[in-house]
Amino acid sequence: MDRNLWSHSPGSGHRAGADLIGYAVEAVDGPIGKVDRHSVEVDASYLVVDTGPWIFGRQVLLPAGTVLRIDHDTRVVLVDRSKDEIKGAPEFVQAESAGVEPGYLHTLAGYYGFGRMI
Repeated sequence: MDRNLWSHSPGSGHRAGADLIGYAVEAVDGPIGKVDRHSVEVDASYLVVDTGPWIFGRQVLLPAGTVLRIDHDTRVVLVDRSKDEIKGAPEFVQAESAGVEPGYLHTLAGYYGFGRMI
């Protein structure tokens, strides 16, 4: 694929400096949780989504390239993956203060089928 998994696509509604924490996240087949945190790094952007009770409180990392649209008025982030794809993603378990490990990002990029990684 040509698009970068770790950057927001043009037209997605991403605004530099926007705080997405607390925004609802919706997969192509329905709601999956809320944004717990997000990165704002150039070519290293992602969302950490708290899925709550949907998959037993698990947190998942969604690369910025999976974001279809951010609606700031309704505080909703739409992503281009299904609930099952997100549920099957490698689990994200890292301390909030720690950076994301490159090996995890490589694994995640492979899972989502992108060739270009950080």
